[in-house]
Amino acid sequence: MPEVTIVGAGPVGMLLAAELTRREVEVTVLERRPSAGGGTRAIGIHSPVLAALEPSGITERLLAEAVRVRRGEARTRGRVLGTVRFDALSARFPFVATLPQAATESVLAAVAPAALRGAHVRAVIPRLGGVVVRSTHLGRVLEHESRVVVVAGGAAGRDLVYRQGAVRAREYRDRYLMTDAVAGPRPDSEVAVVHLDPDGVLESFPLPGGRRRFVAWDDPGADDEPAARAARLRDALARRGEQAAAAAVAEATGFGVRRVVAPRLRNGRVFAIGDTAHEVSPIGGQGMNLGLLDAATLAPLIASWLHTGTPPDQALARWEARRVASARRAAAMASMNTVLGRPFPCADALRRSVVSAMLTGPSGRLFARAYAMDFDADA
Repeated sequence: MPEVTIVGAGPVGMLLAAELTRREVEVTVLERRPSAGGGTRAIGIHSPVLAALEPSGITERLLAEAVRVRRGEARTRGRVLGTVRFDALSARFPFVATLPQAATESVLAAVAPAALRGAHVRAVIPRLGGVVVRSTHLGRVLEHESRVVVVAGGAAGRDLVYRQGAVRAREYRDRYLMTDAVAGPRPDSEVAVVHLDPDGVLESFPLPGGRRRFVAWDDPGADDEPAARAARLRDALARRGEQAAAAAVAEATGFGVRRVVAPRLRNGRVFAIGDTAHEVSPIGGQGMNLGLLDAATLAPLIASWLHTGTPPDQALARWEARRVASARRAAAMASMNTVLGRPFPCADALRRSVVSAMLTGPSGRLFARAYAMDFDADA
């Protein structure tokens, strides 16, 4: 029987599997998706995560494929309101590394055990001395018993570990459009740009290969047909001077956001990490990083437990408190970013003044630290 069963083979689950395997813990990973990648949104890896993964060699592999974003700019109507300087921070990695989530998963998969794909987990059942994970795979019912179970299956895994109604979710009214597109040669090819205009935010992040990730605020009541979504995103790009990218947009995905912060991450031998336990708005790009730090800091505690036979309860309680506090902090910042990104046709001048003041002088360094996750409890 494996010592640990991990539910979910996204970046968070695969990082935990890799870190436990490195510590000589036998791991089984169950994943409902038949293949990796597809439909994912996270692209940025922040400095605290890069520092945490450096001893394993994962950071070096990630940076070999990533763009290093050392600066971000807030703009309105072509004018720079303020600059976030990641390269001015006292950090081992003074930048945000950006690469598609599928590439992140590929790097992690190379150092983690292969996942059993197509496995739909139906129940997590604590038993004396262990936990049973019941799933269906190719029409058969499977039961995996292990000493510890970690659910890292995103929002879909929440019902496996929390009672209905035990974790409150706040649904935002905001909707967004997203695409990755070739942006063409440009002087700011390695600069993250946030356009704050009266009709809402447009975020633009560098990706490898001359591509950029674009995320635009969208009218919640707008036509959700694929062609209509793509047309609205092309228009949003063209209005911000992104004509080359607008011409390259063939499709756009639409998504909403919500805020979830579970007060507990552990129940005996069962843990919840990543989006299963805390879900924050992607505006600000901290959700995946929260989960990666969950995994990186949990792995040595689980390994110690299994190697010694004694659960490090005090250390696990401190870990849980740190991760919940970090999730609350990130969720609060994501909420602020979401509000700032909404259309404010009647108060746009006020917003410009607020953002300019936030990103200027001593407060600018403070916000750079916040956006770089320097205030995470495990940074």
